[in-house]
This record gives sequence, C-alpha cells and structure tokens, in this order.
Amino acid sequence: MPRGSEELTNARKEEIVNACAALYETMSFRDITLRDIGNKTSFTRTSIYNYFHTKEEIFLALLKREHDAWITDMDEMLRKNTAMDEDAFAEDLSRILEKRGCMLKLMSMNIYDMEVNSRMENLVDFKKSYAEAFDTLGKCLQKFFSSMTQEDRKKFLCAFFPFLFGIYPFTTHTEKQLEAMKQAGIKEGDYTIYELTKPFLLRLLESF
Repeated sequence: MPRGSEELTNARKEEIVNACAALYETMSFRDITLRDIGNKTSFTRTSIYNYFHTKEEIFLALLKREHDAWITDMDEMLRKNTAMDEDAFAEDLSRILEKRGCMLKLMSMNIYDMEVNSRMENLVDFKKSYAEAFDTLGKCLQKFFSSMTQEDRKKFLCAFFPFLFGIYPFTTHTEKQLEAMKQAGIKEGDYTIYELTKPFLLRLLESF
C-alpha cells in the first residue's frame, strides 16, 4: 500500500483510470458510468469524487496518459537514432502510433465532451501533454530533417495533428456501420492505423 497522501492519491487516480480504460475496450463512452468505473476499483464509488468530478475528467486523464506514452516512445526514437531517412522515420512513427489506438479513438469520438465537462485544471494538465507531444515531434523533425525550416516544421505539424483526429473511424467499424455501408454500396476499406499513417507521412515529408 502506498505511503503518504500524494502516493495514495496518485495510486487511486491510476486505478480509476485503469478501470475506465478496461471498460472502454468493450463499452462505448456514452454507456460507461461512474458507477461502472467505481465497481471496478478496490474502494467505494463515492471515493471517486475525491479525485474526479465527472466521468469525462477520468477519460481526459486517460487521454493524457496516452499522450504521455506516445511522447515517451518518440523520445526513445530521438535517443536511439542519430539519423533517419524519410522511410525509416515514417515507419517508426507509424509503428509508435499504432500502439495508441485508445488515444486515437478518444480524439476522434469523445474529445469535445471530455473537454467541455472537465474542470479547468484537468483540461490544462491535458493541454500540457498535448503541447509536449507537438513539441517532441517537432524536435524529431529538426533532428532528422535538418533542411526543414521552422516554418516547414510548423506546416508539417499543423497537417499531421489534425490527421490524427480522423484515423480511428477509418480503421474500426461497428456491425451497424458495416451494414449501412453495404446497403449504400460502399466498399469499406480494411486499413490499420499503420497502413493509413505511413503513406500519409511519406507524402507529407516529400512536400518539404
């Protein structure tokens, strides 16, 4: 058992976020309740309110954690490579992003609700991680593609980050969506996050 109020607080927050993440694998954002999350923790449901006021705050903490994991992987890419060509960079970054399916799902489908229904301090914490991800990817570009100007890097980032908000719906479909597409005569694409991201990155890099 963690000692000290700060360690206990962090451990309980992590347990709550873990419970939320587990539920999100099989349930929709809309259907998950604070009661559901509380039922998967080792303490009383009412104790959740000591750490998060809404389920959206819990999901926002999950999204922050996903961004922090993404940043860690990009930092590792920076450390272990002295140089990368366009193909190697696109390959590694696509593989890194492929591990962040939960992040991309939340960004595509639930970002507005999370941000609107979270307290300012929670939103600021998330925005700091989002900004750090932006900066870390910028550092990767600066290191591996030294011919890119600061304006080039800005244009790259301002094209790539909006792209992230739209990947998930192209990689995952419900049975209802598949049936609707079938009736509409649409041949659904069977793409993975990696398969969408790598060619996009290559085309983006080639433009600079």
